Amino acid sequence: MRLAFLGTPDFAVQSLAAILAAGHEVACVYSQPPAPRGRGQTLQPSPVHAFAEAHGLMVRTPASMKTPEAIADFQALDLDAAVVVAFGQILVAEVLDAPRLGCFNVHASLLPRWRGAAPIQRAIMAGDAMTGVQVMRMSLGLDEGDVLATETVRIGPLDTAGTLHDRLAEAGARLLPPTLAAIEAGTAVETPQAADGVTYAKKIKPAEARIDWSRPAAEIDCHIRGLSPFPGAWFTAPSDKGPVRVKALLSRVEDGSGVAGTTLNDSLLIACGEGAVRLLRAQREGKSAQDAADFLRGFPVAAGTALD
Repeated sequence: MRLAFLGTPDFAVQSLAAILAAGHEVACVYSQPPAPRGRGQTLQPSPVHAFAEAHGLMVRTPASMKTPEAIADFQALDLDAAVVVAFGQILVAEVLDAPRLGCFNVHASLLPRWRGAAPIQRAIMAGDAMTGVQVMRMSLGLDEGDVLATETVRIGPLDTAGTLHDRLAEAGARLLPPTLAAIEAGTAVETPQAADGVTYAKKIKPAEARIDWSRPAAEIDCHIRGLSPFPGAWFTAPSDKGPVRVKALLSRVEDGSGVAGTTLNDSLLIACGEGAVRLLRAQREGKSAQDAADFLRGFPVAAGTALD
């Protein structure tokens, strides 16, 4: 088929690669405009943009898909279908209706649970045992379209948003080729989403990242893993030079009790409002992420230390 692909982050790159490997014609790739990145804050193309250019594909990066010019350019592509994977913009009806067969989205949750911007993080933060990837027909409502294909993925006790992101990206790339083949053949089965169980995965706000040690250990563990590696759940630890901000990047729940936020030994077992968590990976501000043993060699945290 003649397709357009709309995507921006790493999560979408494997889906674009799968479409190309399946032999479809990608008439144009749309991605968010280049943004400042790195220490120099130089403008850099998104991962999808860079991948597309490396494969000789035409790339457009409109700041908005709602302008008359952007809509007309999209309509002029004369598409069979469009595939959208974490593009980062809302599409208006004129865009959704332009392809002959419609626009289809790869979404990283089991809809209607976790519609919206941060489904991977929110699933872990909520303590979900399962999630998945679905291909759905796009509609004007936020992630409300009929579902064409599903692959479920288990969330393990040591999964972070980073590890789960990678597995879900692979699952989405696996789903796309057979789903597109069924769409082309007219054999795809479209199932409306359930009316019950709707939840929304709101964008992660910076204020959410600070750890509240008064919460139960199970909740704190999910909070840490759901925000790892970015933006990173954090706390402050005392030092000779004043409080030091530390990101907690991996943890597990263990037995233990004490004053919430107090270390129960010298190997980062920390008392919570109920139970305890052990930090397995951490990062001091301005330093690289380290496993707990390496972290403690450079920044010892003695038993009885009060963390904030």
